[in-house]
Parts: sequence; structure tokens; C-alpha cells
Amino acid sequence: MAEQSIVSLWKVQGLATVADLYRQHMDQLLQWLSASQKTWTSYSPQRLQLQVIATQSGPVIGEFLPLLMPLLQNCLDPERDPEMRLHIFTMLSKLLLDATHTLDSQGRFCEHLDVFLLELLLPNLVWKAGRTAAAIRTSALSCLLALLQGGAITPSQLLVVEERLSPQVLSALEEDSQLSRLLACRSLSTLLKLIGPGLHPDALNNIYPEVLKRLDDSSEEVRGVALRALGLWLASLGKDYNSQLYSQHLEVLFQQLLLHLDDPDSRVQDTVLEVLKTGSGIHPALLKQEVEAVRDKQRTPVYCDQLLQHIHSLRQDTV
Repeated sequence: MAEQSIVSLWKVQGLATVADLYRQHMDQLLQWLSASQKTWTSYSPQRLQLQVIATQSGPVIGEFLPLLMPLLQNCLDPERDPEMRLHIFTMLSKLLLDATHTLDSQGRFCEHLDVFLLELLLPNLVWKAGRTAAAIRTSALSCLLALLQGGAITPSQLLVVEERLSPQVLSALEEDSQLSRLLACRSLSTLLKLIGPGLHPDALNNIYPEVLKRLDDSSEEVRGVALRALGLWLASLGKDYNSQLYSQHLEVLFQQLLLHLDDPDSRVQDTVLEVLKTGSGIHPALLKQEVEAVRDKQRTPVYCDQLLQHIHSLRQDTV
């Protein structure tokens, strides 16, 4: 009935679309909500009203970010009602996945990115004891992944904040929640896709050890995403990454991956093989040495032989 009333209202006023109706009243609506937000809880009708305004107004919400962002900042303060924050993060995740038609409809979200990321998201990723706190970290990780995948942040912007962002995401890889670990792995994968080759070698070397631990995760899905993240990590090693200088890092990575090349699950073996092939061009001599060291210890040498053949073919191509 409310939706029908909205449609009737914009038609009676002779407006072109429902969006025009929201545009006409958005300033007043957001100021009205801001006046009461300090008393909100998850049960407050105003929280639902904000959700309706933000999700139903489409691209119009992106025109009023200067009013919206302080409201969100107050609602997502770590001291505020936990369940309310969960609802707000869920709303934001949906908006960010379609950012060009919602929050970034005017291409102005970048102006508020530092506040959004450093003051809204990251404080809610700080570890605190308890199930509720864990649920909030999961919802914040979901929101972060939506931000990275929805196009509201550019690679150049991400490079600026990566140093502040990565430690929190890496820490989330150790969460008890399987979903949190999965979201953290996916966030790292997306980060590497966007800015991997632009990261300083030291920043890259901080990432892989934590991802490696997830190869022993109790969840097969997390293991699979972690493997793909390591493949993206290897693909990120550009000319600034001195393979001789950082050979110890590569040695650890190759050794651990070769352990999983002998996994009982053939699907895991296939994935590990492709990841190692990605890394074979970085330091082929080192990888060849490590493969030969474990070949006869594995249940079947087939995968090792395929990898050695691939390394040999690379050398042939460079001759």
C-alpha cells in the first residue's frame, strides 16, 4: 500500500519518475532522520525508514552523500547498538554491489571514501570478544567485498589506503567464522586483481604467509579461494619484485604448495598445479629444484612431472 501511495503521489504531482519524488524531498528526509539518529536502535522505525529511502531512491541517494555519510558514520560507531549496525552494513552491501546506480551515481563517492573506509568500515573490523561482535565483523567484511567488487573504489584510491586496510583483512583470515574467512580471502583476491602489480614487494610479502595457512582450512571452499588468491599473488609479482633477493619467500611458498600438490583430492591437485605454473616463470630454477626434491616422496609423480615439463618448456621458449 505504501509503494502504491508513492506511485500515486509522483503521478499526481506530474513528476517523470519515482526518483524525482525522492529527489524533491531527499534533503528534508535525511535531515529529519539525522535529528533523531542518536537514539536509534535496531527496533527504531527510523532505521527502517533510512533503509527504504536509501534502497528505493536508486541513483538519487548518490546526489546526497554529504548528508548521508555523517548519518552512516554515527549509526556505525562501534559503541552503537550492534544489531542496528548489522542492518546498516547489510543495506550498504546491497548498495555498493550496484554502486554506479546508487551511492556512486554521480561519481562523487570517491570524495567520501576515506571516511567510509577508515571511519565506518575498519573500526568495525577490530577484534572484540563475543558472537555479536563476530557477526558485525562478518557483515563489515561483506560490505568491504561489495566495495571492492562494485566499482566504487578505483585502483589508485585503493593503493593509498592498502596499508591501513590489509592488516585488518589478513587478521580476519583467522576468524572462527567460516564465512568471515571466506569473505577475507575473496577480499584479498579482489585487492590483488585491482592493485597487485602496483604493491611494494614488502606489502606483497606480508600477504602470502597468512593466505598459505588457509590451505589447511577445515572448509574446502575456503581452501579453494585461498589457492586462487595465491595464484593472483604470484601473478602480481612484476619487475619490481626481485626473485633472487626474495628467494626465501618464494622457497617457502613453493614448498608449501608442493605439499598440497600431493593432496588426496584431485581437484585440489589440479588447482595447485595451475598456481605453480603461474609461479614457474618467476624463479624457474628454484621451483625446479624444489619439485625434484619432493618428486619421489609423493604418492604419484604425475603432477610433478607435468610441472617439470612446463618449466622445461618455458626455458625452451626463452632460448
